[in-house]
Amino acid sequence: MLYISSHANSLLLSFRYLSYWKGRFLEQPITEFCSVIRTNSTGPVEKQEEYFLLCDVLSEDRTLRENLQQKRLEDVLDQQQREREDCSFQRLCMFCSEEFTGNRSTLLNHMAKEHAFSIGLPDNIVYCNQFLDTLQSKVDNLQCLYCEKSFRDKTTLKDHMRKKAHRRINASNHQYDRFYIINYLELGKSWEEVQSEDDRELLEDEDDDWSDWEAHPVSAVCLFCHHQSENMDLIHTHMKETHGFDLHQLKAELSLSFYQQVKLVNFIRRQIHQSRCYGCSQSFDSPADVLLHINAEDHVMKLPDTSAWDQPQ
Repeated sequence: MLYISSHANSLLLSFRYLSYWKGRFLEQPITEFCSVIRTNSTGPVEKQEEYFLLCDVLSEDRTLRENLQQKRLEDVLDQQQREREDCSFQRLCMFCSEEFTGNRSTLLNHMAKEHAFSIGLPDNIVYCNQFLDTLQSKVDNLQCLYCEKSFRDKTTLKDHMRKKAHRRINASNHQYDRFYIINYLELGKSWEEVQSEDDRELLEDEDDDWSDWEAHPVSAVCLFCHHQSENMDLIHTHMKETHGFDLHQLKAELSLSFYQQVKLVNFIRRQIHQSRCYGCSQSFDSPADVLLHINAEDHVMKLPDTSAWDQPQ
């Protein structure tokens, strides 16, 4: 199957844009669409030059750009879906050279968990192979992924990234923009602008009348089975009575903050999903086997050291 790269996709859309206006300029004079800007307007006529400005203030140009942007978004979402379903992924970890095959998420989750290096949720990323190629190239060239300084050898680079907490990418480097779905959502807006607009909307809505607001039901899922409920208390009761897992007891015993409870729940869910016992780290063939082990060995309320699960990722 032939995949069109992000760069080729952008060139194709640029070609379509230019082809459209080439045709329109042949149909009508360019001055019908463009603002005329004259340089040196007070000087001699022979030194005056005219430039023609075409921008999306013109509704026709705006509509064309929006249609092309929509097509670009559809193409990127198609590409992302193919990557989600692709099981032929094969790649070495940049930090430990462990090989991963199958779905791309296994490698991304591994780097986040084992090396505290996260480039974001797999479902938010597109053109993943190109992204990893870009990062690998920087590491191979002994360049820090965050501050982008160069070092004399790989050992010095790794020590620098670990000590300076530079195991992350530089969000200000627009080289990475094409790898995140959010950058394709709105015409002419970066992810920072989209997010800041969301924040402003929240602030503006604080004083609104919420009396007629109805919340959408939230479906919470048990950590150990497929049982769901729209009420968290019912989920807590179900896990305690059915599986012997008491989150409230753990919260009290360990003095967990809300953020720590979230991290603990995410850790347990990920361990079970990866077919590992969260209590003893033993691996199994399937999540079902993990649950049998947890019940048989009475590991339901057994937690590893706090450092194993109290992690930012």
